Amino acid sequence: MTLKDLKPGQEGKVISIGERGPMRRRIMDMGVTPGITVKVVKVAPLGDPIEVNIRGYELSLRKSEAENIQIQM
Repeated sequence: MTLKDLKPGQEGKVISIGERGPMRRRIMDMGVTPGITVKVVKVAPLGDPIEVNIRGYELSLRKSEAENIQIQM
């Protein structure tokens, strides 16, 4: 399951980040690392971006970024 599959109010634990290279580094620099809990706060009306709560702050991610983040509920 990926972060993109979660609905608002659901949360999961990050297992891995599938993307390699600069995109992976950028996501990890924003605080999305394996083992951290992520909660989906809201999804934009057209589905992009997704707003999540991670490490006590709100972060907006594109759907293309969220589908590279594997999670476990």
